[in-house]
Amino acid sequence: MDVALGVLLGLALAASLAAGWRLVRAPRVQDPSSSAMQGAVHAATSLLPHLRRGLEPGGAAAAPHLRTLTGAAAVGLADNDRLLAFDGLAADHHRPGDELGELVPDDRVRVEPRLHCEQPGCPLRSAIVAPLTVRDLRVGALVAWYDRPGRLRLEETRVVGEAAALVSAMVELSEMEAQGERLARAELRALRAQISPHFIYNALAAVASFIHSRPEEARELLTEFAEFIRYAFARQRAYVTVADELRYVEKYLRLEQARFGERLKVRVQVDPEVLQAVLPVLSLQPLVENAVRHGVERQPEGGLVAIEGIDLGNDVALRVSDSGDGIDPDRAADALAGRGPGIGLGNVHGRLLSTFGEGYGLQVEAGEGTTVVMTLPKFRAGVRAA
Repeated sequence: MDVALGVLLGLALAASLAAGWRLVRAPRVQDPSSSAMQGAVHAATSLLPHLRRGLEPGGAAAAPHLRTLTGAAAVGLADNDRLLAFDGLAADHHRPGDELGELVPDDRVRVEPRLHCEQPGCPLRSAIVAPLTVRDLRVGALVAWYDRPGRLRLEETRVVGEAAALVSAMVELSEMEAQGERLARAELRALRAQISPHFIYNALAAVASFIHSRPEEARELLTEFAEFIRYAFARQRAYVTVADELRYVEKYLRLEQARFGERLKVRVQVDPEVLQAVLPVLSLQPLVENAVRHGVERQPEGGLVAIEGIDLGNDVALRVSDSGDGIDPDRAADALAGRGPGIGLGNVHGRLLSTFGEGYGLQVEAGEGTTVVMTLPKFRAGVRAA
C-alpha cells in the first residue's frame, strides 16, 4: 500500500510541475517569470486537500485552482454524465448537476471547437474535455471552457490533459486511502466482536460477586465497566493518545483485579514523553488482555503484568510483559500473521502497519514469560487523536 501511494504521489507531483511549466510557457501568458511558475505550481499543489476525498464534495473547492492552472475561462469537474463542480465565466447558468451533453468524455483528450448553449449570450465558445481515469477505468472528466471559438492551441490541450492526469492521480490516492480506512474499520469491528463476549462476561461476573458482600465496590466496578465499554465502542474514535488508551487499560485491569484478587499483580511505568503519541484505538488493550489470559489466568499462583512506555527519540515503544510460561516462536509468528484461534495480535499489528508503515507494529519476545513490543512514531502527518 505504501509503495503504491508513493508512486501515485510522485506521479501527481510530476504532473503538477509539468502542467505548471506548460502554463508558464503558453503564449497566452504575458509574463513567463518565476512568480508565474510558482503561481501555477501553487495552484496544482492546492488541489491536494480538496481532492483528498475524491471528486465529491471537494471538487467544488478544487475548481478555482484548476482554472488557475489551466488558464481557461471556466473549468468543470464531472462524472461520466453530469457536472459536479463549475468555476468561471457563465456560472449563472452552468451549474453542478447539468448534463454534459456534447461534452460527455471518451477515452482521449479532445477539443470541441464550437459549442451550442441554450442560454443567449453565453460567453463560452469552445472546450477541451479530458477524461479522468482510475485504474484504467474512466470515472469522469475535466472540462476547460474558452471564450473564443475555433481551434485551440496545442499547449492548451496539453495543459488540460496534464491537469486531468493530476486530478486522476489524486482521486486514485483518495480511493486507496478510503479503502485503507474501510479495512481499518472492519478490523476494528472484528476486534470488538472478539473481545466483547469474553470480557463482558467476566467483568459482569466480577461485579455480581461483590454486590452483596461489598456493594460500594460493586458500584465503582460497574462504573469502570460502563466507561470502558463506552470507550471501546465509541465509533467516532479512530485514533487516541497513549495517555487515553492507558487510562482505559487501567479500568480494564481494575476489573480484572476484582476477578483475580491478589493473583494479578500490575506494574505500569511510562515515560512522560510517550503519553502524547497517537495510536489506533484499542491497540494496547488487546495486548494487556492477552497477558492476563495467558500469563495470569492459566497460572494457579497468578502472575505479573507489566506495561512500560519508553521514549526512543522520534519513536516510542510500549512493552507489555507477563510472567507466564512464554510463547513458542512459531505460535508468535502465526499470531502476528493473524493465523490461529485468536485475531487480537494480528489485528493490532495489521492496523499499526496500515497506519504507520513498515518499521512499526508489533514484535513478540519469548523467554521467561512473553513480552509484546509495540513501536510507533511520536508524530505522523494525518494521524490525530479524536
